[in-house]
Amino acid sequence: MVTSSGKKQSSDNLNKFKPIIFFILHLNSSIQQISASSFLIINDLANLDRPYFDDISPRNISAVVDETAILRCRVKNKGNRTVSWMRKRDLHILTTNIYTYTGDQRFSVLHPPNSDDWDLKIDYAQARDSGIYECQVNTEPKINLAITLEITAARAKILGSTEIHVKRDSTIALACSVNIHASSVLWYHGSAIVDFDSLRGGISLETEKTDAGTTSRLMLTRASLRDSGNYTCVPNAAVPASVRVHVLTGEQPAAMQTSVASVINASTVIIITYLIISEDLLFKISNLAQYILLHRSSR
Repeated sequence: MVTSSGKKQSSDNLNKFKPIIFFILHLNSSIQQISASSFLIINDLANLDRPYFDDISPRNISAVVDETAILRCRVKNKGNRTVSWMRKRDLHILTTNIYTYTGDQRFSVLHPPNSDDWDLKIDYAQARDSGIYECQVNTEPKINLAITLEITAARAKILGSTEIHVKRDSTIALACSVNIHASSVLWYHGSAIVDFDSLRGGISLETEKTDAGTTSRLMLTRASLRDSGNYTCVPNAAVPASVRVHVLTGEQPAAMQTSVASVINASTVIIITYLIISEDLLFKISNLAQYILLHRSSR
């Protein structure tokens, strides 16, 4: 049987241990919080050491046939990891670090010493090179950066008709556009480059660059028969385009006069050919005429 004095003694003992119990509970809670914070800090530090892409370059790249295409990849905190380039179409590993693992020597890696750049370089790019490429780092799990490459054929285009007629002494105005920012545009008259410093004079060229590409305009004042012929617009790194110019002499282009002469010459050849073929017939007619004359004289 527990007396009232015993209960009082137990209560006193419990009151004595309360601060200790509260201290132990608080200490345990603090230790748990410190452990959780330490884990987060360690995890954050580990993440800071992990490689990541400094994704500052465009994900869609365009290049022109036969030019160099460069796909950029910047890897931070690479450490001892490996950076590789893979072609998504056939899952072919093209490069690993600075080494090339393809027989196509057009592929290589641009990696300046001590830099974070591991750019894929494709020399003399072709239409078949279009597609998705991945820059990969062999972390666990692996990380990759996908870049889409499109190779286009830059091509010049004559603005307006590709065959024009102008009157003599008027102005010849030609224009072509190309779907790239061409570094230069040359014009040819026949097989010779148009010479702006020639004694002819009156030749001017205007080149304009827009968001869509480049436009070139050629003007020749005081047109003469010598200005007739084929003019070709030749932008740098692009397929050229041509226009045919006919200078009018009176109401007919010089080219049409040439055509008329050609028709006359052709008609002459046809008549001669016909006469040669009909030589036997003419011989028979001649013999018949002689027979008639002799027959009449005999009377």
